[in-house]
Amino acid sequence: MSGCAWKKREKNDEFLMVDVSLDSIEEVSVRALIKHGALEWVAILVARAIRRAEETGNIICGLYYLESYCQQLKSGRVKGDVEPIVEQLKGGAVKSDALFGFAQSAFDRGYLQAVKSAKENGIASLAISNSHTCTSLGYFTEQIAAEGMIGLGFTNATAVVAPPGGTSPVIGTNPIAMTVPGRDGPALHFDFSTSAVALGKITMAKAAGEKLPFGWAIDSNGQPTTDPEAALAGTLCSVGGYKGWGFGLMSEIFSAGLTGSVNSMDVAALKASSGPPHGLGQFYIIIDQNTFTHDFDQKMERVTDAVSLQPGTRVPGTSQKINSVISISKELWGLVNNLV
Repeated sequence: MSGCAWKKREKNDEFLMVDVSLDSIEEVSVRALIKHGALEWVAILVARAIRRAEETGNIICGLYYLESYCQQLKSGRVKGDVEPIVEQLKGGAVKSDALFGFAQSAFDRGYLQAVKSAKENGIASLAISNSHTCTSLGYFTEQIAAEGMIGLGFTNATAVVAPPGGTSPVIGTNPIAMTVPGRDGPALHFDFSTSAVALGKITMAKAAGEKLPFGWAIDSNGQPTTDPEAALAGTLCSVGGYKGWGFGLMSEIFSAGLTGSVNSMDVAALKASSGPPHGLGQFYIIIDQNTFTHDFDQKMERVTDAVSLQPGTRVPGTSQKINSVISISKELWGLVNNLV
């Protein structure tokens, strides 16, 4: 894989980078969001998600998105002053209508009710409808796991992935995330797009003049390309070909079909400053793992021990590097501070 644009965040160049605390990142995010029209409680929730993304090195979903949030608050593409409507539809089914506001707000208002339902019924679901992009899906399944439940999540996004052999995009990057609670944090945690790569990595590579690895994208003629501009004019590939395509379709069915939200083909570019609201959906399955068996932890440890005993291997999410001070480009940090 070539040295790509997003890796520049890892360089220690005093002339290009500045070290910023997580507290400062969260504080400036809150202030920027409030200034552009978000209520304080909404701004705090979104800023926490930005902080967590930067803390775990998920730069695509961190400060990189703050300017877009602010632009879309100002244009009205996302509503920063709405109270989600939460309904208990059935014993194990909770729905939170974001009313074209932030996904973080809709999740916060509904997930504890869904967790309570899972504890009562063994399994429950939380459907988020009509929301802004949730950016990091795993941020939400982590919160479910913090309540002692297995969290499995699905969402969709603007159509940028064509079916294998095709040239017209049908689904988005359509991630899937899962977090399993453990004794001292997650026993397993993963969050990945069902496309070969997140769209943000293509745009970052374009901005930096970097080439892409083969297998990430095809051009408008259906030919593999390493040119980010040609990739953006074409489509992304599914990870693992038909297998990843199947997972992407599954995520589309859960997040659009089950929540009553929009299909990927009906969502304009996520970071466009103006236009209709995203109207996306997320769907979460919440499982009380102790309902069905009394030896879940032992079975889980049987697998994780087998992995950890092998040098150079790891269970996803268990050795995640957590940063307390983040190295950010001076250009990005200056842009962020100009938002306040």
